[in-house]
Amino acid sequence: MRRTARPLTATALAVAAAALAATPAHGAPAGDLRVSPASVEPGAHVTVRTSACGQDGAAAGDASAVGAGAFTLAPGRYETAASGRFRVPPSAQPGTYEITATCAGSGRRVTGDLVVTLTAGHEQVHPRGSVKTGVGGALGPDPVQTAAGVAALAVAAAGGTWLLHRRARGDGI
Repeated sequence: MRRTARPLTATALAVAAAALAATPAHGAPAGDLRVSPASVEPGAHVTVRTSACGQDGAAAGDASAVGAGAFTLAPGRYETAASGRFRVPPSAQPGTYEITATCAGSGRRVTGDLVVTLTAGHEQVHPRGSVKTGVGGALGPDPVQTAAGVAALAVAAAGGTWLLHRRARGDGI
């Protein structure tokens, strides 16, 4: 069993490595619709690119799923991909939406996903203010409550010390 397990494991690892090396670096198969940025807030502008229509191919884009309607993808002067742009409506709800493009010459249809969020992915929200945990600390707003707390701690410490000394002497409790 061991003699066949090693070659099979090596073969499986080689196949997996070859499959990973064959996938494009950007994570999407060649010819798909690339949506940039992939995650936006309502009201943002989105750029869409595809190389599926060929070097001189134009395409008709459809962003009606998110409420933006139709837009045109045209090849750029120095680009091999057709690109277009649309604006996500301010009334768009959070979610994942499918954006499509249909090539003018071949009729090929490609799709890409757009994620609408309420906050931008690059922004971090930092907390402000203090934590509401109760009465307050040693430097709290009420010195009477602070003094009462210190007195209670002192009495507890003195009582604990007295009980420990009685137990050590053998007086019993």
